[in-house]
Amino acid sequence: MFTVIEGDSWAEVMAVVERAVEAVAARATRVSVVIKADWRSGVTDAITSKTESVERHLSAQPGDA
Repeated sequence: MFTVIEGDSWAEVMAVVERAVEAVAARATRVSVVIKADWRSGVTDAITSKTESVERHLSAQPGDA
């Protein structure tokens, strides 16, 4: 399972990662973090467009193009 984070800067995204790790560390003795970065200049709000695409495909009827 993965969590996708999108932000305007590396610092903004890493601050979210840091807060998430701290939240887990407050309740667990071990925290494992794997980060995959997809840095794409000029792309904004990609999560919304990807979500809309998945929803469109899921709502399509059999035989729809």
